[in-house]
Amino acid sequence: MEKYVKTLILFFSLLASFSARASDGADGLSGSSSFDWSGVMDAIIEVESGGRADAKSGNSVGAMQITPVLVMECNNILRGRRSRKRFRLSDRRSVRKSREMFLLFQSRYNPRNSVEWAIRSWNGGLRYSVRRTQRYFEKVMAAMR
Repeated sequence: MEKYVKTLILFFSLLASFSARASDGADGLSGSSSFDWSGVMDAIIEVESGGRADAKSGNSVGAMQITPVLVMECNNILRGRRSRKRFRLSDRRSVRKSREMFLLFQSRYNPRNSVEWAIRSWNGGLRYSVRRTQRYFEKVMAAMR
């Protein structure tokens, strides 16, 4: 349990070090651009779960295999944007809400809309290793074709 708490503290410390902010709409979900992430999200869904909204692997759940830490971070982003909206762990089983979480995460941490960064960070976190995410990146890119 102590290791889990230390990991969470480290994770949130790293998140706090990022200062990129995207402008938000009234619901706190909108980013500053109209970049179309649908192809990337579709490919991630295919690679992560084969399109199954009920998929589960460890702490990761749903079509996009979302972890509880990501749900918490999405809620922190919303809180920072003064939105009343909040996600629940059960929302990971909704493809629509999973896509909303992906878009929210991208709007906060990927202001340049880098497809490569989006794919690698989805698999390896904010400080991903190119080497460790290479195979996942190739699978998602192949699914996008």
